[in-house]
Order: sequence, then C-alpha cells, then structure tokens
Amino acid sequence: MTHTAARSRFRMPRRRSLHALWLALPLAALYAWSTSSYAGSQLGTAGTVINVRDKGAKGDGVHDDTHAIQSAIDSLPAKGGTVLVPKGTYMIDAMRSINLRSNMTLQLAPDATIAALPNSSQRSYMIKVWNVNNVNITGGTIIGEREGHTGAGGEWGYGINIQASNHVHVSDVHIAHCWGDGMWIGALGKAPNAVPSTDVSVDNVVSTENRRQGLSIGPVNGVTITNSTFSNTHGTMPQSGIDIEPQTQGQANNITIDHCNLIDNRGSGLEIHSNVSNVTVKNSTITNNYGYGVLTVDAATQVTLNANTMTGNGLAGLSIAGHSSYVRATGNTLGNNSARYPMKTDSPQAKNSSFIRGRQLEVKDAANQITTDSNTFSPQTDWH
Repeated sequence: MTHTAARSRFRMPRRRSLHALWLALPLAALYAWSTSSYAGSQLGTAGTVINVRDKGAKGDGVHDDTHAIQSAIDSLPAKGGTVLVPKGTYMIDAMRSINLRSNMTLQLAPDATIAALPNSSQRSYMIKVWNVNNVNITGGTIIGEREGHTGAGGEWGYGINIQASNHVHVSDVHIAHCWGDGMWIGALGKAPNAVPSTDVSVDNVVSTENRRQGLSIGPVNGVTITNSTFSNTHGTMPQSGIDIEPQTQGQANNITIDHCNLIDNRGSGLEIHSNVSNVTVKNSTITNNYGYGVLTVDAATQVTLNANTMTGNGLAGLSIAGHSSYVRATGNTLGNNSARYPMKTDSPQAKNSSFIRGRQLEVKDAANQITTDSNTFSPQTDWH
C-alpha cells in the first residue's frame, strides 16, 4: 500500500463511517473463510478454530464485542488454536482489553476492524500480548479512539501492546488513530528484574495517524521489522515513526528495520536512545519528517545504517549525537534535509560542500568510533 493510500484510508473521525471502508470479500475468499481447516492451515496453526461470531460477537460497529472475543480466546484448549474475526466492525473496551494467550493466532479477515470505544483514561490497551509465547496476529484493521477520547491527559493508549512475550509475529495489520502508540514492544517489571520481549517480528504493518508514536520499543532482545510503514504521527511528543526507548527499564538489543517507510511524522522518523545496541536500519525510506530523519543519542551503540534514503526532513537527515558509539553509516542517500533552516543560495555556506554535508549528516563531538562511507549527498533544492 502506498503512503497516500494508507493515510486516506484511516481518516475516520466518526465511528459509523468505519462501515464505508470495506468492500465485500471475493467469492473465493469467502469460501476460504467458511472452511475452518483452511484458515488454520494458512498460518500453520493446528488444532481448534473458533469464530468470534459463534461466541456472540456482532461486528455491527455499535455493540460492545469485548466479552465475545475474549470468550473465543479463552475457549481455546491449552495446546492453542486460531480465533477468527470475520468481516465486520467489532467495538471493544480498551479498559478491559483483548488479552491473547500462548500458542494462538488471532486472524482478522481483510475487511474486519477492531475499533476502540471512547474512554477518558490516560492509559488503555486494545490488544494485550503479555507474558505469553508463540502468538500470531494477522490481517484486518485496528482503530483507536483518539477522536472520541473523552479525557485530556495522558499519552498511553495502545493499539497492540506486547510485553514480556516470546515468539510473537504481527503481519498484514493496519493500525491507526490510537490515543498513544500504534504499537509497543517491551518489558514488564522494573529494572533490574524487567522481563523483555524476545523474538518479535513485524511484517507488512501500517501504523498511521497515531498520537504519540507509530511504534515504541522498550527492553527487547530480537525484534525484526520489515516491509512496514510508520507515518503521520502527531499529537503529543515525541511523535516519531519509531522510537527505541528502553531508558532505565532494561536493554534493547538486536533490532533490525528493513524495507520500511518512516514518513511525514511530526517528530523524527527514527529515534535511538540509551541502553540500545546492535540496531540495523537498511533499505528504508525516511523522509518528510518534521524533526530528524534518524537520531542516535544517549550512548546508543553498535548501530548500522545502510542503503537508506533520508530526504526532506526538517532537521538533519542523520544526526549521530550524545555519546553514541560504533555507528556505521554507509551507502545512504541524503538530500534536502534541514528544511526548517533554509539559507540563501548565494550564501558562503551554500557554496561550501562540507557544510552542506553537515546539514545532511551530522556527527556531534561526544560521539566516537563513527564511520561514514560511500554516502550520496544530493543537491539542496529547498533554499531561497
């Protein structure tokens, strides 16, 4: 899906307008969804398959379906299985949440939507993946309640929240309009005993028009994000596409971001903070963010950026700041960054190639062991 399509698809200020989003499934797809064994085999999920409609879910965009969906999940046997969410709009209470369990798949039809009922809380969770193992979430759309939110404070209303869980895969999901973050992946508990999430993969996910972040990452060990878009975050700081921010809760290690789009966020495209190591960002487009394209700060270490496009960002395309160390930036394309600080084309700075490169890729004095090779700096075209 293109960024433009993703953005327009999620502009839904009124709950009832959700119905207008979805087209009927093709006949072949309807047949597939009517066959439980087919739905399970598509994800390699053996065992019990439960349709939420069989537990009383209505999917009419009005009725509170939280209990029915949770009942379907809780009805799975210990060995697990698949919960199917067919076409429809399922309203849920994010103060109660949908709580996933181990060894299960939550499979939404392409035209199924899980949408949050308005609340006034500073903190709420639509889908919780806490202290579980071997979980798949795939398909459909998750819509938060930022337009309907009845409170004023807080920034912690989550679409999908993964904490202290292992072997979790999220794919082909669209998330939008959350009061806080579209997604959070991190730990439960306080340092030094916080339990991180491990082996989490995110593929072909669009997280857009959320209020705080497209995706936040706390303490983890092993996260892979591929073919995904994080865009149009705006509302409350930091407003980034992706923010890796374990802070003092623990360590965030071994994170790969590959073939992703981080675009049009009110903050930066990607922020990498303290207690973070072994991050690889490659083949990604990081453009038109109001802040930095990529910012490493606060002793982030062992960061590799390769073959990315960082253009049109309000501040530097890449800023290696704070006490960042062992950062390697190679083969990237940078241009038309620092757009918030235009200069006259006849100024001495505009004629100084080293100054221009500094506006695209800056390395602060406190950073150390930094390598920048074979990057391409396209000419500035936004000066006047």
